[in-house]
Amino acid sequence: MPESILERLNEGVVLGDGGYLLALENRGYVQAGPFTPEVTIENPNALLALHEEFVHAGAEVLQVLTFYASENKLAQTGYAGRLEEINRAAVMIAREAAAGRALVAGNICLTWKYPESEDECRRLFDAQLGYQMAEGVDFIIGETFLHVGEALIALECARKIGLPVVITMAFEGPETRDGKTPGEAARMLEGAGADVVGANCWQDPTFMLPAIEQMREAVTCHVAAQPVAYRCTPEVPFFTGQPGFPDKLDSFKISRYEMGDFARKALDLGVNFIGGCCGCEGSHVRQMARAIGKMPAEEREWDADYGKPQSATEAYRDIREQSGAAPVG
Repeated sequence: MPESILERLNEGVVLGDGGYLLALENRGYVQAGPFTPEVTIENPNALLALHEEFVHAGAEVLQVLTFYASENKLAQTGYAGRLEEINRAAVMIAREAAAGRALVAGNICLTWKYPESEDECRRLFDAQLGYQMAEGVDFIIGETFLHVGEALIALECARKIGLPVVITMAFEGPETRDGKTPGEAARMLEGAGADVVGANCWQDPTFMLPAIEQMREAVTCHVAAQPVAYRCTPEVPFFTGQPGFPDKLDSFKISRYEMGDFARKALDLGVNFIGGCCGCEGSHVRQMARAIGKMPAEEREWDADYGKPQSATEAYRDIREQSGAAPVG
């Protein structure tokens, strides 16, 4: 695998990973609500296992789990004094899981301090990036920005490092909180030096695709898309506003096949970096890998005999077909 994310993107579409915090909350390692990533030091093996699950599913990039690993967010759960330890551990765990099979992306995200204090945003970003760089990452992803203004600050801080930078916005509706359309936001970020622009989190595939299409049409740089695997509604087109958020989202989950369909549609639009965010687990990533030609439809052949069944798959095929259920995939 080439060392640079830009080399990989120039060769063809790159498959990203899925979501971490909600998956680890489901497993009992992260607290719903604050969603701070102290799991990196309290239960590192749980995070390692999830990283390895994504690699096994076909992910070619692992993001370090430093979303909400800024000083202000960690202070909410009593971990502000362990900022360095948490950020460094996140990189080391991702590196161990990647083991040369995937690139490792450093990560910063919205701080909830913008627009009140741009200087505070810079301070928080610089602190995280410094600790992550000390352990070694391949490129930087700045994600889930509701304001283009904060995304531009994150880009400014990340570009000082000298690595490629991906910046992705989160949309609550047709515009950012500072009144920019997806196309306008993409042009501003590309103009400020982002190597890859796009959208992640907040919206499911149905609502993200139109935003991504606008971004693709607006820029010449690479475009990224990583939607959530939780269903949104026209009334509230972002999952954090659904009545099930933060810990009653089971009934909102979308299937692996819907994520696979998204991956194919995104590829057709010219999206270069495709993955998932909250709710997107190994099965979703694997189906996306299959949808965009990164993995065969079946991992191994099996000798099926529907006349002499040896599994429920064989035994009940007729019943399933008679029910009129539409095939999946």
